[in-house]
Amino acid sequence: MAVKFFGQFLVEKNLVSREALLKAIDLQDQKNLKMGEMAISMGYVSQDDIERAHNAQMSKDMKLGDLLVEMGILTLNQLNDVITRQKNTHLYIGEALVLVGALSSEKLQLSLDEFKADQALYVSDRIELPDGIANSLIWEMTADLTYKMITRVLDLQFRPGKCQIITTVDSNFMMAAMDLSEDVEARYIISVSEAVQKTIAKAILREDSVEGEPVEVLEDTVMEFVNVVCGNIAAKASQTGKTININPPVTIHPPTTGLPVPDGHTGLCFPIHVGEDNKMELILFVKN
Repeated sequence: MAVKFFGQFLVEKNLVSREALLKAIDLQDQKNLKMGEMAISMGYVSQDDIERAHNAQMSKDMKLGDLLVEMGILTLNQLNDVITRQKNTHLYIGEALVLVGALSSEKLQLSLDEFKADQALYVSDRIELPDGIANSLIWEMTADLTYKMITRVLDLQFRPGKCQIITTVDSNFMMAAMDLSEDVEARYIISVSEAVQKTIAKAILREDSVEGEPVEVLEDTVMEFVNVVCGNIAAKASQTGKTININPPVTIHPPTTGLPVPDGHTGLCFPIHVGEDNKMELILFVKN
């Protein structure tokens, strides 16, 4: 599957150098402040306020800004000010490449059109399940909440791929799973490469580096992420009248041949593209 980010696409087409791309990414990092960072820079909140909101966000399906308003930390007018400032100062990677002199404005637009056409087959702006999947709305909600938590909890940029029916899960560095039961029955699995595991660990442990951490600690952080997502899934399902019970998460180390989908289940794979050489997938074994 040829899913790419725009910068990767430009490098592979020899339209920009890797060095220029890294320079543009550095410029983006300087300009594009996250919601919490922007609110702090505007004097509306403190770092402690953001930490409190992030902790609450682990168990609540709300954007950080909306949660800050609900908690009484920001007013609605202040939130709108922060959002407006973010929009006015946001720098896309293509714009950054123009600013560092790696690409002309005319070439940028042509490249964007070519990139969109190239990626149309692989990436979906909507969560769509194959026909005939029982309780499809629950599984669409499951994917949606997973994507939200990847953004909010892990602060990880990604591109969602199209859902596919599978009979075997490709092998990966590790997987963390949780069984869902009651009104629906399924196994929820997050499959990650070693680099993604470390990214998850840094986010959950709130550390800049996790080098030297025991293997068990790194695996626990992936299980904790699964626990957070599935807790939100159960809470969201209850609002629709569905009861979902969750069991403690477990770690899976699949064989190199992959993990077969159990008999009597349909395997759904949601590719989560997080960059070159990094692999992350949401897998659902849905009981037929």
